[in-house]
This record gives sequence, C-alpha cells and structure tokens, in this order.
Amino acid sequence: MTVVDTLIHARWIIPVEPESVTYEHHTLVIDGGRIIDLLPTTLARQKYQGTTTENLDNHALLPGLINSHTHAAMTLMRGIADDLHLMDWLQNHIWPLEQKWMSEAFVKDGTDLAIAEMILGGTTCFNDMYFFPEITAAQAIHHGIRASVGLIVIDFPTVWAENSEAYIEKGLALHDQLRHHPLISTPFAPHAPYTVSDEPLQKIRTFSDELELPVHMHVHETLHEVEQEQEKTGMRPLQRLHDLGLLNPSFIAVHMTQLTDDEISLLAESGAHIVHCPESNLKLASGFCPVAKCIEAGINVALGTDGAASNNDLDMFGEMRTAALLGKAVANDASAIPAMTALRMATINGAKALGLDNETGSLSIGKAADMIAIDLSHLETQPLYCPVSQIVYAASRQQVTDVWVAGKRLLKQRRLTTVNIDDLRVKIAEWRQRLSG
Repeated sequence: MTVVDTLIHARWIIPVEPESVTYEHHTLVIDGGRIIDLLPTTLARQKYQGTTTENLDNHALLPGLINSHTHAAMTLMRGIADDLHLMDWLQNHIWPLEQKWMSEAFVKDGTDLAIAEMILGGTTCFNDMYFFPEITAAQAIHHGIRASVGLIVIDFPTVWAENSEAYIEKGLALHDQLRHHPLISTPFAPHAPYTVSDEPLQKIRTFSDELELPVHMHVHETLHEVEQEQEKTGMRPLQRLHDLGLLNPSFIAVHMTQLTDDEISLLAESGAHIVHCPESNLKLASGFCPVAKCIEAGINVALGTDGAASNNDLDMFGEMRTAALLGKAVANDASAIPAMTALRMATINGAKALGLDNETGSLSIGKAADMIAIDLSHLETQPLYCPVSQIVYAASRQQVTDVWVAGKRLLKQRRLTTVNIDDLRVKIAEWRQRLSG
C-alpha cells in the first residue's frame, strides 16, 4: 500500500476535464501538493494510505474557482459610490479617493479582505490589476492563495509611479523578483486604451513577447469608451490594439461589451481571450458581452467579478449564475451558456487565459491540488439530480466548506486557516472611518 499525503473520498468529483464528466464515490489522491491519482473509492482504499484522510459524503469536489479579473484592494471601497455610470463613478468618486488614500497599507488591508472573501467563496486563484502589486503578491503568498498579479501601467502619475516608463520599470523588477514563485505569475496590466498611449503599449508588446507574459487590459467596456477612441483616432480601440500587435494568444481583454461580428472574428483569429464580468457590467450599465457568439466563434471566455467597488462582491458562484442566465437572454436562446459552460468559464477557461492551464483549472493528474468542497446536502440544493446544475443555479458560496491550494488547506469546515478575522475586522473598520470622513 502506497502512503500519500492526502486522500479525499467524495460523493461526487467534478474534474472539469474531461468535460461533462461527474464521478460518483471517487477519491482524489494528493502527494507533494499535486494530484497523483483519481479513482473509485473502493480501489483507493486498497491501493493508498493517506497521512490525512477526508470523507466528504455529501460534497462535490471540484477545481478551485479562478477569478480572472479583480482589483482586490478595492474591497475597501465596497458600497462607497453605488448606482452611478462608469465614468462618473471613476472620475468623481473612485479616482479622488485613490488619490487621497492610496498607500501600501491601503493595498495590504484591502487585499487581505479580498483574499478572505475569495477563499470563503471557493476562489483559489485571482488575476489582479492594481497599484502596489508587490503588496498584493506578498499578501497572496502569505495567505497561500494562487495569484496572477498584474504589472499595472497607466500614463498619469500616482503614488506608485510617476509615468508609464516608471510603471514598466517597476513591473519588470517585480517580475524578476517573483518569476520562480510557485503561486505567483506576473502578467502586464495596462489599464485601458484610454489611459495608456501607444508608446508604452508598444514596449509592453515587446516585453510580453520576450518574457512570454500575458497582457491583461480593460477593453471595450462601454460605448462611450469606443466612441471616444473613434473621435480621437478614427478607429475603435480593438483595431488600435490590433495595429499595435497586441492581439495574440497572450492577450486578455476584459469586459468586451461592445463587439461587432467582425471584431469577434478578429479576436477568434488572433487567439486572444475574453474575461466576462457580467455583474459589474450590469451594475454600471456598461453593456452586454455577446458570450454565446464569442464561444461559438472559438474564443476562450473566462469569468471575473471585477472589483468589489463595482460589483459589490467577489462571489464567483453568483458570477457563474449571472453569466449563464444573462448569456441566455442576450443570445435569446435558453440552451446558450449551459451550466457546465459556466463552470468551465470559472475554472479551466480562466486558467487558459492566464497561461496557467498546465498547473490549475481542472482536477487532472499532475496538476496542483487546487480544489474546493461544496456541501450539497443543504435544503437549498435538494433534491439533487445533476450536481453541476445545482452548483451553478442553486448553490451559494456559503456551501463551500473546504479549500486547498497546492494541497495546503486554506479553509477547513468554513474556518479560514491563514486569516485572523478579528484583526482584519478592526483594520477594515478603521478604513471605513477614514474613507467616509
């Protein structure tokens, strides 16, 4: 009998790859932080002995969710300027607050709150875009969560850097510092076409090619953004990015609510990815990403929450449900975006967009043991006919009982193992007082 670190016997295992497969009464075998086997529980009991053994008789075990677009530290501004249009929200509320309060301490405490919320909600990896990315990375490492920490670039000065050149230099230094860390990756994160000019975008394209780093950017978030670019340059933002050589399999376009059929074809041909943020787009009335059309064209579409200041949560269960329902309405087709597609958007599709699909996104042998357990015995998810449908359409994040990243347990029976909640509450209350003063 082979001795391993962990055996997890589960009522259901949903590996995501292969697609549309659910294993009943199977066991996931973990050793050295990686998945080494997945087999029927009767056989696992004969073949393996676990240093730790978990019996999840009422649970579905599935890959950890991947939040493919966040601004983690903005949790500190949750609910501070609701029910406004995007540019009013940004220019008259969010940017002034950031100018006044942005600091390492702000990012540290806001990121801690975001990480706690994400772990409690079954997220094991997040793709971030914000100032002081070195602080975001440090807190992700401290709490043991996987993170794709964006090397933000913007034309105008902030407390973190004075111009686009300085952003790029600091970002490259951070990439060099973190490039071998098993939990952290560092894509470039130019903010948006309307805040980053051609010269820095050309530099980013060059460095992206040389270092094989993804480029993560807000694109076509609103009609106003598109019209503004057309007035300024005579072309739509996506065409400008294409002309700059940025549209390729390393490009991650966030939001994409304004898309023509020709642009969908262009994205498909380029191999670029889309991150759909349905709840943020709905709340800001930004528009609707034609997800079904994009998927049909062969585009990889992932899922993100955006920041908690515009969502107002980091709940990937809610995002899956909204993506599935909204996708049907936009396509005028009840069969568009079925439950399994929504789950793939929240797992393996996110991993593919971030270039992490060899490491995470599915419960495949050889990958990191990034996984979550969902208790489906709750009345709200009974009777149970199809676990995937119940997870997407009926389950809540409060049903996540356990979370592991690289085999390390970050949530144990709803208790966070790396976050001191009492200390965090005190810090958040202090920030509320400052920001509302």
